[in-house]
Amino acid sequence: MNASTPLSSLSVGDSAALTRRVTRLSVGFAVLLSLIKLAAWISSGSVAMLASLADSGLDMLAASATFFAVRYAAEPPDHDHRFGHGKAEAFASLIQAGLVFASAALVGREAIAHLLHPQAVTHEVWDLAVMIISTILTLVLIQAQTTVLKSAQSVAVTGDRLHYLADVAANAMAFVGIGLSLVLRNPTADAIAGLLVTAWLVWGAVGVFRSASVELMDQELGQEARDQIIALMRQDPRVRGVHQLRTRASGPYIHMQMHADLDPDLTLVQAHRVVVAAERRVLEAFPAADILIHPDPSGQAEPHGGPFAEAHAEPDVAESEILTSR
Repeated sequence: MNASTPLSSLSVGDSAALTRRVTRLSVGFAVLLSLIKLAAWISSGSVAMLASLADSGLDMLAASATFFAVRYAAEPPDHDHRFGHGKAEAFASLIQAGLVFASAALVGREAIAHLLHPQAVTHEVWDLAVMIISTILTLVLIQAQTTVLKSAQSVAVTGDRLHYLADVAANAMAFVGIGLSLVLRNPTADAIAGLLVTAWLVWGAVGVFRSASVELMDQELGQEARDQIIALMRQDPRVRGVHQLRTRASGPYIHMQMHADLDPDLTLVQAHRVVVAAERRVLEAFPAADILIHPDPSGQAEPHGGPFAEAHAEPDVAESEILTSR
């Protein structure tokens, strides 16, 4: 997850309720738009309309995958999945990207065929009306998704939203292509619009793929979130430093682990209370977090081994030193 990705301020249950609602809406919109465009394409034979129809049809499959993924991702950890099922959302985004690529290939093939063998487009006015209706409905859905994403973190819904944003651009291009065919009486404009839609679909698929890969590759949270975690830990002066902070997102969950330097004169019971209090402070800001804190006696801890012991030690120490000087 990159620095620009918003973090959820809701519990897993509240976040799941929002994402379930908006994915149900997404499936409904995709079905409705597919039926409208199918009727319009059968009537006109427009390549631009076929492009939009193919994309809406695949939207329906992608929205269905997202519908089930967000529900599975919110399931609590079980015996075989101790870290939960959050990455199901990222896998759903990969499915979305693959379907968009397939849609682009289909539309591109048809557009090239119509460039080589132009065919007249009929019922342009009806097609234009369908494009307008489709765009309005899609914008309504995008607004609903945007509202949800302001509160609930979901890479699957984010990918779905990117897909529908690409649809708006595809509809605009199809609208221009059909309109030019109507004005110029030249079917080539319709085929060119289909090629432009193809290029836009490929671009959108790349964006969805990148969003999913960030989560699947366990990319760190943004620096602002990391600084906030350290600041919350250090609100208690008995926490003298924080190092080896590691974070990653997994669907609605955030996983974080760190080492906390504590006053070496604390008893085991006192150290435990300090760590529990620190964990609660972090949970208030990150309610969907799974937190693991390892206490170290400040100035007396032995170096930690393992393949990740040295790789990130210096950056994390620097963060702690910077916060200490504030």
